[in-house]
Amino acid sequence: MTSIKIFRWACAVTFVCGIAGIIVSSIAGNNEGWVVSIGLTTTAAAIVLIVVSTVTAKERIHTFNEVEAEYLETKIDEQVKKGASEEELRDIVRRAIALGQRSA
Repeated sequence: MTSIKIFRWACAVTFVCGIAGIIVSSIAGNNEGWVVSIGLTTTAAAIVLIVVSTVTAKERIHTFNEVEAEYLETKIDEQVKKGASEEELRDIVRRAIALGQRSA
């Protein structure tokens, strides 16, 4: 997680310096080459920030959770039809979820 924070801070610094650089280079001599170069560097930092944030995202899409919940319900129903106690099965699932949350 520390390396992700470093990327985010580096991008933030690049954004702030890029905006200042564009302003200064525009005022100092209206040199289009400098303005474009600084703008492209700032754009590259934005792309890096988007890619890092996308790749390191840990949350699952809500749809995947719904599919997993539906599968779990199906399995519980199958076990109940085979003669298992629904209340005991649901208690086992609740305990497994609580254990997983504590472990994460």
